[in-house]
Amino acid sequence: MRNPEQTIGNLVDKVSAPVISYIDGEGYPVSRAMLAPREREGIRTFWFTTNTSSNKVKFYRENPKASVYFCDRRFYRGVCLSGTVEVLETPEAKERIWREGDTMYYPAGVTDPDYCVLKFTAVKGRYYSNFHSEDFVISK
Repeated sequence: MRNPEQTIGNLVDKVSAPVISYIDGEGYPVSRAMLAPREREGIRTFWFTTNTSSNKVKFYRENPKASVYFCDRRFYRGVCLSGTVEVLETPEAKERIWREGDTMYYPAGVTDPDYCVLKFTAVKGRYYSNFHSEDFVISK
């Protein structure tokens, strides 16, 4: 892969339902489909919306290790990014990624106590394309 930032960034931007994973209280990995990230900085930092009451928020608070998988089904290629998740509930974080129509998920609006932000920070990844896998490190 000549330019991981560009290659992975293009793939990420096309995926509407990435899969995010966390470790539950018994040490098992659990994966959930998510809405596409609301924002990203390169291929290192991604912001997702979720419900504060969800199991993933509970377990990310106990163990922030996470992965996010983006799959392009059309060309059968994908990338798994590994890193950590921060659960953010500050007004600044919530307002940053709020969108019109989010009241469908969070009826009380941007201040809904069941609305929070997951900030995922990747440290490494594994990319698959054309019958070939490649590991890479994500620099700061």
